[in-house]
Amino acid sequence: MNHDRAAVLIHALPYIQKHRGKTMVVKYGGNAMINEDLKAAVIQDVILMACVGIRTVLVHGGGPEIEAMLSAVGKESRFVQGLRYTDEETMEIVQMVLCGKVNKDITALIQQAGGRAIGLCGIDGAMLRAKRIRETDLGLVGEIAEVDVSVLNSILDSGTIPVVSSVAYGIGEDAGRALNINADTAAAKIAAAMGAEKILLMTDVRGILRDVRDPDSLIKELTRSELEELKKKGVVSKGMIPKADCCCLAMDGGVRKAHIIDGRLPHALLIELFTDEGIGTMIV
Repeated sequence: MNHDRAAVLIHALPYIQKHRGKTMVVKYGGNAMINEDLKAAVIQDVILMACVGIRTVLVHGGGPEIEAMLSAVGKESRFVQGLRYTDEETMEIVQMVLCGKVNKDITALIQQAGGRAIGLCGIDGAMLRAKRIRETDLGLVGEIAEVDVSVLNSILDSGTIPVVSSVAYGIGEDAGRALNINADTAAAKIAAAMGAEKILLMTDVRGILRDVRDPDSLIKELTRSELEELKKKGVVSKGMIPKADCCCLAMDGGVRKAHIIDGRLPHALLIELFTDEGIGTMIV
């Protein structure tokens, strides 16, 4: 038993050496945020990443929690082109749920498991500065214009994990207002601004499949140009399109690798980072 444990650690050693000191952004969402066992596994993974010297930023969503609170107050959700229409009342709930409950719950879980974390949102230090999207009427939904990484770097330099919720600080016409930001996009923008080595998106599918009806048709690795080709052919479709776009956005900003991994599997992050086989789809 002890020999097997030692073998696992030795197997991981080259990856620990390779990743040490690098910055990685994890987008945490989907079933891994709801299932208690998966939640515990993600928290352990993130703490271990930080312990071996990976500068780890955790960006989270919270769609189900927002949905539950809107239902509780009798407000119906409305989506436009896959994005939540955010009026004043909805924005208050988004800010309350994401920046308050979800963010602090994750931060507390990390600390309960022996890690160090600071929870913050894009308003803190005006870290995520955004303008309202005008091309389509989405209410108080913004697109990030600037990312100030100084707060994140200060937190990482102290050996602490930043936990970021995707509510931004409005600029221009909406100066000082809270704006709702898609969490995938926020993760991509943060990864690019920080010069991250990798962005890892946790989803509820195995990765990019050649045939959506065949879970064994997983594409383990592809280039950015091959990804664009798959989008044109319709292989990448529906809910995978925004994930793919997020990867492209990060890589356009200088991120070296993007990973779409199955957050339904316990310790998916560790399997992706510290094993030969990996998990999910890697875009290079």
